[in-house]
Amino acid sequence: MRFLSITAFFSALSAFALAPAFGEPEFPSFRAAPHEYLKRTPNDAFTQVLDDIHSGKAKLDHTSEKAYLKSLMGTLGISPSSQLLVFSTTSLQLSRISPRNPRAIYFNEDVYLGWVPGGQIEMIGIDPQWGAITYMYDLPRTETHPEILRATRCMNCHASSDVGGAPGLLISSVVPGPGGGSLDAFRQERTGHGIPFSERFGGWHLTGKHGIDEHWGNLTGELSPAGLRKIANPLGQSFRLDRYPVATSDVLAHLLLEHQVGFINRFISATYRARAVLAGTVPEIAPPQTDAFLDAEAAALVRYALFAQEAKFPSGGIAVDPELSRHFLSRAQRTKKGLSLRDFDLKTRIFKHRCSYMVRSASFQGMPKELKARVFHHMDLALRVDNPLPAYAYLPVAEKRAIREILRQTLSGLPKGW
Repeated sequence: MRFLSITAFFSALSAFALAPAFGEPEFPSFRAAPHEYLKRTPNDAFTQVLDDIHSGKAKLDHTSEKAYLKSLMGTLGISPSSQLLVFSTTSLQLSRISPRNPRAIYFNEDVYLGWVPGGQIEMIGIDPQWGAITYMYDLPRTETHPEILRATRCMNCHASSDVGGAPGLLISSVVPGPGGGSLDAFRQERTGHGIPFSERFGGWHLTGKHGIDEHWGNLTGELSPAGLRKIANPLGQSFRLDRYPVATSDVLAHLLLEHQVGFINRFISATYRARAVLAGTVPEIAPPQTDAFLDAEAAALVRYALFAQEAKFPSGGIAVDPELSRHFLSRAQRTKKGLSLRDFDLKTRIFKHRCSYMVRSASFQGMPKELKARVFHHMDLALRVDNPLPAYAYLPVAEKRAIREILRQTLSGLPKGW
């Protein structure tokens, strides 16, 4: 595989961006060749346990909605402390969602679970090659579990232009009215750790010690001739918290979800684009331009993975939710010195070592080998101490060395000599 030198890369990238022959490349739909998403047999973490759920091998508690939910999370390795409560009507279950009956979200790196009290279970597993695999089903009322089928209608939103056109994840920030319907919206089509806090959390509950003064969480709104009037909506004011597994919608869970959604959408969309280009199904990007295209994709992915342009933290930092922190750190892969990509900072940024722990996720591992090789190449360039790239001057030398050490000792698939 041929890699461009730094000088050649930027020259090629400039030509790629400006060449009139390209126009706006048209990438094939996720439904079309070479993807044919709907014809693929998924291999995501939720699909992998379906047989155990249907057969009863997975021991699920059917005594109540909350009991079933907690036992399902246990089967999937999801912590109840990852709970986030959203009261805007931004789901297929919109008729059931309101400030009086928030929807709950739970997650780990590769599985995302949604639940509305009195409603249905929503599941998204991330397939390494095909992205979001969606399911919706009624909670079982007996120990005989009904068959769980894929909910392809979810793709109307989960593969829209808002998430890059490939099957991904949605996260929004709106000002809901008294019934949960949106009156205003922010950060549309944008996700990730670079979103300013002032544009986040709209329609969501936000708890924990964080010092974030300007945000849209814990609010509903009302339109009047004078404009939009904010109305406080504290956690538990309009509903019973004991219906949910935990009594939080913690700021740390918000930070982790935002970062993960941004990571997955970027990497899955890049996987789809790269696959289409490598298959020759994008006429505007012929083989002579393929190297520059893949290098540009890889460079952008590395910028995100290394937390470039992370949103500024509030002075005083953010406090850790003890249970969520314990569960999150229990999944850490550590070096001989005890270093991990999951180690928190939370004073001026999320993590001590600014390289995403999501490099171990399905969305990273499923990239085409041609794209993944370039991602490793650009990450190698970014972490160089000698002749450093100006774009990564925000990473001190000691942090670059720590990141490289962690990746060498904990991540499989690194190129020889990396």
